[in-house]
Amino acid sequence: MEFPAKEPGEDQDAINEDRARRRREMARSVKDVHSRLGAPENQRTTFDLERQHLFADTRLNAAYAAPLLALIVAAISVLWIEPILLGAWFVITLCMHFLMVVTCHSYERAPSDQQARVYWRRRFMFGDLLYGCSWAIFFLLPQAGDSSEGLLIFHFATLLIVVAMNTMQSATLPRCLLASTLPMTLVVTTTFLQQISPIHYTLAAMAIGAQGFFFILGNQLLKNANTMLEYRADKDHLIAELETANAMSDEARRRAESANIAKSRFLATMSHELRTPLNAILGFSEIMKDEVLGKMENASYRSYAEDIHGSGQHLLNLINEILDLSRIEAGRHELHEQPLYLDDIVDECGTMMQVRAKAKSISLHHTHQPDMPQIWADERALRQVVLNLMSNAVKFTPAGGEVRIKVGRTTDDGQYVSITDTGPGIPEEEIPIVLEAFGQGSHAIKSAEPGTGLGLSIVQALVGMHDGQFSLKSRLGEGTEVIVSLPRARVMNYAPDVVWADPDSENISVRFG
Repeated sequence: MEFPAKEPGEDQDAINEDRARRRREMARSVKDVHSRLGAPENQRTTFDLERQHLFADTRLNAAYAAPLLALIVAAISVLWIEPILLGAWFVITLCMHFLMVVTCHSYERAPSDQQARVYWRRRFMFGDLLYGCSWAIFFLLPQAGDSSEGLLIFHFATLLIVVAMNTMQSATLPRCLLASTLPMTLVVTTTFLQQISPIHYTLAAMAIGAQGFFFILGNQLLKNANTMLEYRADKDHLIAELETANAMSDEARRRAESANIAKSRFLATMSHELRTPLNAILGFSEIMKDEVLGKMENASYRSYAEDIHGSGQHLLNLINEILDLSRIEAGRHELHEQPLYLDDIVDECGTMMQVRAKAKSISLHHTHQPDMPQIWADERALRQVVLNLMSNAVKFTPAGGEVRIKVGRTTDDGQYVSITDTGPGIPEEEIPIVLEAFGQGSHAIKSAEPGTGLGLSIVQALVGMHDGQFSLKSRLGEGTEVIVSLPRARVMNYAPDVVWADPDSENISVRFG
């Protein structure tokens, strides 16, 4: 059975559609949080809904504690009140509590759009009012005998406990707090004031004071709940912003990767198209400037041919450097490693640079430590690194200056190449610019030295592929020093028990020219 072939772009289209959907969801989330935090009315409404959730959760968590308290109070009150009356009161209180629990449970199971409606708050307040009235009935139950101080103190203690419990449960909704505590306080205070004695007046005043105290405590708990909700809203806002930034970053990275792939494809496609006509330009211009086919009578034409040849060489070098850097960044540059001597590479590069150095009367000095072991590296890559660094040193060193090249061992038994010139140096603030691709210092710009600004970028990339390190030190007016170091892991036949003598006393110095 054959299945229809899927188009190559279908998977990518599905991925793009999913990313777009996530960005829209993140935008809606951020907009919702912004409206919650920015507009006071929206913030208050949202926090009211959150406080309703806290109220319902607290009631459900105390579903067994409240009946247990009523049972304990009824059991102790048997000493002063008829058991039948206490049983009837306990059943009424239990029914009111059960009604409140059912209401809170229904609220938690209701859809979010229904939870935001106002009638739920009315139900909560009405349920708390009935629950508070059921406790107020307890304080109106007739006594079996004469009034006693024990019952008086028990009533006051019960009032404090029940008011405290209702304050903890209803603090997030102030109206519900008053509905559940005020009936009890009014009944107890009225009962105490009906008795003409100092102790009753004192307890009545203390009951009113306790009601005020617990009301203030409830307000403080409400402020704490609001603060907690504000912190949670800030956290949600931050999470939404981070998710949005992450989505934007993923999208930007995807676009950058696509652009990088397109750039690599373009360079790979255009490299042949650019080099073929450029080689023809270089060949024919070289024939004309060297007058291979006959003497060119017009001096201007000969000068034009030299300019065309020089410009073509500069353009070819630019294309080669851009392609090299592109291959390295795309991970397509492969190292062909083999055993080689680092000082031999430096010797060959010094010989190649001797012609340019002589043209500016610059002295090249090469110093290396003896008996340097071989290293495992790519010969072409290391030669390109050393040539680029030497070329920069010769380019920016004034006539009559010096360039010193030193090859030696690092402190961790690796190997390094140090190239120091007596050029004008680089200001400290321009060093990061010089190390970037296409970056050039102010001196190079003023002196109009030819170059693309890619040499150091290629050097850093090639050194990094060898697990090495590159450093540049320079001071304005004192010259520049660049150091390329390779790790000990690339040194072959490493013998840790060999003790090297002082390198300064055994250096071999060679002067080219």
